[in-house]
Amino acid sequence: MKAQFFGAVRTVTGTMHRLQINNRQVLLDCGLYQGRRKEAEERNRHLPFPADKIDSMILSHAHIDHSGNIPSLVHSGFDGNIFATFATRDLCEIMLLDSAHIQELDAKFVNKRHQRHGDLPVQPLYNAKDVVDAMQHFTGQTYNRWFFVTNGIKAKFLNAGHILGAAQIEIEAQEDGTTNLIIFSGDLGRRNLPILRDPEPIHEADYLIIESTYGGRLHDPIEQANEKLAKVIHDTVARGGKIIVPAFSVGRTQELVYSLHQLLDEGRIPPIPIFVDSPLSTNVTEIFRLHSDLFDQETIEQFIHNHEDPFGFGLLTYIRDLEDSKKLNDMNEPCIIISASGMCEAGRILHHLRNNIENPRNTILIVGFMAADTLGKKLVDRWDKVKIFGEEYTRRAEVVVLNTFSAHADRNDLLRYVGNFDQERMKGIFCVHGDEDQTYALVEGIKELGFRQVFAPIAGEEFDLP
Repeated sequence: MKAQFFGAVRTVTGTMHRLQINNRQVLLDCGLYQGRRKEAEERNRHLPFPADKIDSMILSHAHIDHSGNIPSLVHSGFDGNIFATFATRDLCEIMLLDSAHIQELDAKFVNKRHQRHGDLPVQPLYNAKDVVDAMQHFTGQTYNRWFFVTNGIKAKFLNAGHILGAAQIEIEAQEDGTTNLIIFSGDLGRRNLPILRDPEPIHEADYLIIESTYGGRLHDPIEQANEKLAKVIHDTVARGGKIIVPAFSVGRTQELVYSLHQLLDEGRIPPIPIFVDSPLSTNVTEIFRLHSDLFDQETIEQFIHNHEDPFGFGLLTYIRDLEDSKKLNDMNEPCIIISASGMCEAGRILHHLRNNIENPRNTILIVGFMAADTLGKKLVDRWDKVKIFGEEYTRRAEVVVLNTFSAHADRNDLLRYVGNFDQERMKGIFCVHGDEDQTYALVEGIKELGFRQVFAPIAGEEFDLP
């Protein structure tokens, strides 16, 4: 048995790991790499293995950095099953189509500039047909039930508490009389977050592949989230500005809407217009409504039992049409605009940033993780000048970072999670999906718990699993 790590190692994007068992190859996630344009283009277009040699794939959740390159995998020759929870499958159908659409629009926009400068045109990574072809390989599974993957391998999904449908993957692999239990954490959520249930603890494993996004950082208490959000809104409204929020369409947008609903009900923020300007976010919210069985007890009691929609209220407008999106640029009064993509690398958020970043009355509110080299990370670092669609803009808007809303487990959460495992049984732990400093911080923290075989793989590194 072997494990090989291709993506999201010492970085947080492009998750892609391969297990080789019984001469079968199983891929764990197939994410889109996000970062410097040329590097991302190279990584995403050229898979680091022959796609037609992969027998099956298991997908932890629908975020694009975990699922976004599945159409390329299928287009390159993969012909096996893609196992995912039912909610993840439903989300991927709309998210991957949206990804293809955004790539086509962005390529068209960039090519106008390339044409003016005599540069060669760019091509989208994949199109809608590639997505439709890829979705035919998905097979939905419920939580906590074993399913057959391929010869000698079975798996089951356990709640990860990260986004709707997110799962930890438990894999039982048999080869030459040896049985190993392998856990892939996917992205782990935090306890007591609104809307979704908490991550399920696991106690037994021979090998653990664990994310380390916040392996060396702590989040602000969840209880402070609404208080800090209310302050940002009050401060910006007092200046007469807009609040521009880059937010992931799955999870973060719904959490923000949920919090804004609560703040308005409690009279803690002024009644200003709120726009969710993302066709994808609008469609994702509909899927949240379809899977209310995955909500936590508090959400069920507060909204569902009272026949209220947690994601809909009077001042909230969901925008699908592009022309309606453009009209937001002409608004001069305070408002909140929530738009995708979450890392500011594509989509309508780029247009809102371009139109609002140079106005000192405005606030750019960062509520999610930003990978290195993305526009979002440059905003987090408060660069004075940034490029949007290749043009340079001077940042005069205030930037506020609220990590209170993070859907990722922090250092304490991760160490508590690892501490549940039986040390005597554990043969090896692999820390992935974290910038290098965060990965090493988690490695050291896990070793301090008493675990000895703890690794931080590099891209392409392969390990035997005896």
